[in-house]
Amino acid sequence: MTSTGAVLVFALFLASTGLSSAQQPSRTTTEFLRTSCSATAYPSLCYSSLSRHANLIQTSPKLLASTSLGVTLDSVRSTSAMMATLSRREGMTPRERGAMRDCVEQLAEAVDVIKNSIDEMGHITGSNFALTMNDVQTWVSTALTDETTCSDGFSGQPMNGDVKMQVRDGIVTVAHLTSNALALVNRYASGGIHA
Repeated sequence: MTSTGAVLVFALFLASTGLSSAQQPSRTTTEFLRTSCSATAYPSLCYSSLSRHANLIQTSPKLLASTSLGVTLDSVRSTSAMMATLSRREGMTPRERGAMRDCVEQLAEAVDVIKNSIDEMGHITGSNFALTMNDVQTWVSTALTDETTCSDGFSGQPMNGDVKMQVRDGIVTVAHLTSNALALVNRYASGGIHA
């Protein structure tokens, strides 16, 4: 499914359920989200990043995992764009510029595998559940590895403080979101719940 197709599916889902993002989520939905996020490494980030999507998620482990992947994809894309912009700044050493370029490439790979994961989540059936979820888990793990590799490229780099802080904050947030998404994907996979 293309990203345009995913947006269309999301819009159709909202229309069919009569939900709007302006409606307050039910207590059950909020509790489901809090409980699910408590099983992640970064529960506060999990809840804050997903709570605005609570009406979409309801109490569906599949929609929770898929939405978490979508939020992560948006963050990886924006962090990659920010890094590409920063890499063109004047005054960077060749080593700094190389680390930035390598990181942008790693994040581009993370975008690809997260997109693959989202697409596969849209094609799950009872007969292919285990195989599909195994692929999704592998791809999200790969994205996390790419982000860690990106971060490692800046270890010991004597970069401009402002640039280094932006890079570090962006990569840390992306890695934490990816870690949370992987935890929610793993939870969905282990539950064997197809809803």
